[in-house]
This record gives sequence, C-alpha cells and structure tokens, in this order.
Amino acid sequence: MTVTFGLNEVELGSNELGTDLRDCNDLLGDAAALRDRMAKDGYLLVRQLHDPKLVLKARTTILAYMRDQTQCIDPNTPLIDGMITNDSKAPNMMGKTDITHHPDVKAVLEGQRVFDFFNTYFGETSRTFDYKWLRAVGKDTGTAAHYDFVYMGRGSERLHTIWTPFGRLTPEQGTLAMLVGSHNLASFEKLRNTYGKSDVDRDGTSGHFTHDLLGIAREFGGQWQTTTFEPGDVILFGMHAMHASTTNTTNQWRISCDTRFQPAADPIDERWVGKNPIGHTHTNPKPNAWQVKKLATSSQR
Repeated sequence: MTVTFGLNEVELGSNELGTDLRDCNDLLGDAAALRDRMAKDGYLLVRQLHDPKLVLKARTTILAYMRDQTQCIDPNTPLIDGMITNDSKAPNMMGKTDITHHPDVKAVLEGQRVFDFFNTYFGETSRTFDYKWLRAVGKDTGTAAHYDFVYMGRGSERLHTIWTPFGRLTPEQGTLAMLVGSHNLASFEKLRNTYGKSDVDRDGTSGHFTHDLLGIAREFGGQWQTTTFEPGDVILFGMHAMHASTTNTTNQWRISCDTRFQPAADPIDERWVGKNPIGHTHTNPKPNAWQVKKLATSSQR
C-alpha cells in the first residue's frame, strides 16, 4: 500500500516509512521503565490510554460543532463518519474554548486517565496547558517535519506533547509519524542546537523545518515510523523528537488534538496558559536560515 508522505508517494511498511511504532502498555505503572523507554525511543505509544467510548462521544460533539459552524460535513452521510462536503473548509478550532473545553472533549483531553499517567510518569503532580490544538485536517493536507520546542520552548524542560486522534485513524487519513532517532542521534545534534533551539516568536521564523520528509532522513539519519490508531490510542514525545504526518488522501476529516503536559512545579510557557492565552505573536515568518540546502533537491535523488 502506498501513502503520501511529504513530497513523495511511499510504500507503507518500507524503509522509508515503517509501521513499527511499539506500544508501551506492558510498562504502564512503572515510571522508571517508561522514562527509560522514552529516552531510548523518543516517544511512548499508549494503546487505549483514553476510554474509547469517551473518545467517540467527543468525536460526535466535535463533528456536530464543525457541521454547525461551516456546514463542512456531508449531510447525506452519518455524522460520525465525518465525510467532507465538496470544497468545504473546517472551522478553526485551535484554542477555541467553546469546543476544546466542551465537557465531552475535556473529559478526554483532561480526563483522570491522562493525569494519572503523567503523575506516575513524572513522579510528581502534573499540569497541562489551557490552550488546546484541536484540528480537523482535510483532503490532500499533511504536516511538515518539525520539533515542538520552536513553538513552546520557554518553560519546562520536561514538557511533553500528547497527540490524541478522535476515532480510528489509518495512514491514508493522516497519522502522526515519528522520525525515530532524531531526539538522540549524534547526526541530529547540530540541528537540535540550531533550528531546535529557535523560537518562532522571538526569531520570527517558520516553525516547520521541511516538507521533504524523506530528504531529512537521508541527510541526518533515523527512520520514519507510523501506525494505525484505534479510539483511545495516543502517542507522546518530548520537544526534540522530529515528527510529521502522512497526508490525508481520503474524503473524511482527520480530527486530532495536541495537548501538552509537564510537572506542575516547573516553569511554564506563558503563551499557552490562562483564561485567554496570548499564543503566537509573529505574523510574517521568514525562511529557516539553518535549513540544509541539500534538502531542497534531495527528493530528486
């Protein structure tokens, strides 16, 4: 099976995009083992961290909100399927508390299961950002490679992203993909210390590093991996794990949300907390000066 991945069509399960993300469910409850796995792999895949029933309930709530806001759901199909109306656009839901903090959605994103996991993982009380990155991704859209630090690196060094898909999600619909090794391989050290230490607001730069996903792996190493996500599954990672997504090539909206967790006692990035988080302040990002020039042509090799 081929999927669209950045600038290329790739064979799913190949060396270019594997399907070998491994779950850590056998380690749940063992904080030291979870931290060791994170240090080695750069991510933790947890199957059914959320209650699947709550995830599907929240999915229905989100889709109803989308339908009512922009009529972007095909009315001739079941709402739960999230089928796209031709040429429609989804509403911007990032940071919109009327949907991100709806009781059905908040029951997933800030549910007791999530806090129990992070309290165990950190070995202390955890907290989450008030801002939620809830997205509906349409057809022929995907996410470029990036480190999350460039967007939210002003607070805790132990900040983690947790990515929650609302419903079953296959690589054809746009699953998260991790560039395994990007967080600790020596070949990525310069990248982690240049682009990976930048701040999109302070430096006025573009957050994404490159759309040439195969090129970055050829240039620096590591291996792209993804998987199919079932309702309740999540993946979490630190601020210097390179990630992207496959492209949604279906007629269904891909609905997912990024949330962030950290120890409550650590400093926090002020842009993402409070009743009305200020968010990003840059408006006209400039190209990333540190991007390796060879990446511009590597897809042609």
